[in-house]
Amino acid sequence: MKLTRRHTLVAAAAATALALTGCAADTAKEAQQSSAAASGPITIEHIYGETTFDQVPEDIATISWVNADALLALDTVPVGMDSDIWGQNANNSTDWKDAKLKELGAQIGSENAPTQFSVADGIDFEAIAQAKPQAIFAAYSGLTKEEYDKLSKIAPTVGPIEANYLTSWQQTTEAAGELLGKDEQAQQLIEDLEGELAGQAEKYPVFKDTSFIAGDLSQPKTISLYAGEDNRPRFLTSLGMKQAEVVTQNTPEGSFYFEWSPEKANELKSDIFFASVASGTTVQDALKSNELFAQIPASKTGGLVAMENDQQVLSVSAASPLSLSWAIDNVVPKLADAAQKAAEAK
Repeated sequence: MKLTRRHTLVAAAAATALALTGCAADTAKEAQQSSAAASGPITIEHIYGETTFDQVPEDIATISWVNADALLALDTVPVGMDSDIWGQNANNSTDWKDAKLKELGAQIGSENAPTQFSVADGIDFEAIAQAKPQAIFAAYSGLTKEEYDKLSKIAPTVGPIEANYLTSWQQTTEAAGELLGKDEQAQQLIEDLEGELAGQAEKYPVFKDTSFIAGDLSQPKTISLYAGEDNRPRFLTSLGMKQAEVVTQNTPEGSFYFEWSPEKANELKSDIFFASVASGTTVQDALKSNELFAQIPASKTGGLVAMENDQQVLSVSAASPLSLSWAIDNVVPKLADAAQKAAEAK
């Protein structure tokens, strides 16, 4: 984990008093107020170097997925965040993000709501600057060095902890905890959620004997397979399943996904195949788009499972402390059903 922190001890009594403020309209900012008074120099390392804050910033903007979720999970509302344009709900947000915003008194459309930045043309630097953040948090992102430098002229920016959206939700949560002066709360959040995921393995014992492949069938001429540090296999592994050998043995070094020819679909042996399909289509539509897809062994045993909508896919592919709790209720039961069917077909 590439995070460091240098603490200077100061009295926190005033912060505690502020956190007890009872006005509901101020709920969204209680966390920022309480931590800001108990701060010291904070240094967070990332792929573009390190960023140091003299004290806990109160107004934080986020870009990309996951980062706003991490702040919200630590009871901190960002001053601004990217709109969601894939897997989104009517608020250009997600159900799990909206639920937490409501809990913090900052639901979309309210006076306490964060500004939503348009991402139609990439990063909206102008809107971010207008939000006047004291910090920009992009621990999970595909931020380029040029983009990082441009954002850093607006406010001190925490760049990607790992490149190419490979920062884990645990790393993002730890970085958010460092930034907010909530290290212990962040660690407890991680432990609790990891415990919830492990609990699913106990709830569905079939998972421990289940091999998986996570792939994409949205394009009829190719099969994309996810491996290594991608969030999909990370999620399935956290439930107690094992990645199929055909994936582990063929993954190019340093890659988190690779292409597989449909002509070799019959070689993709696993108990379940966790598939992404084109928006607005079903797994059956995907099978019809290329008859070779039907040669995937899991499709013959009931083990081929696709999510019903993009938001379900997003909850796993852009995993966060909020989205994974949502996925436990909305995604895991479908995986358990597919795993059970595959087990019965053996």
